[in-house]
Amino acid sequence: MAGSKSDMIKGTLDMLILKTLSLEPMHGWGVCERIQEISRDELKVNQGSLYASLHRLTREGWIRSDWRVTENNRRARYYALTKAGKKQLGIETDRWLRLSAAVHDILVTT
Repeated sequence: MAGSKSDMIKGTLDMLILKTLSLEPMHGWGVCERIQEISRDELKVNQGSLYASLHRLTREGWIRSDWRVTENNRRARYYALTKAGKKQLGIETDRWLRLSAAVHDILVTT
């Protein structure tokens, strides 16, 4: 793919954050690390984009946050998926699967 590993289709970051938080509540840096780890270093999330998405998802009511102490004994804001966020994740996942199937169909056309 031309461009950097951090290139993402618009709108996918919110879905990836929702999915990551469906696994367990975590702080922002943890979300970045988990996305990078699960994608085998193919996806690297820009900190500015991450926090803009976290704020947007909070405003939408899809995630909530609270202050906790990290494993390094530092205070950090932890984010967790809400019931509405779980529903939205289902909607976004279905939409993504339809889109990626359509792109796949075009790419394999001979």
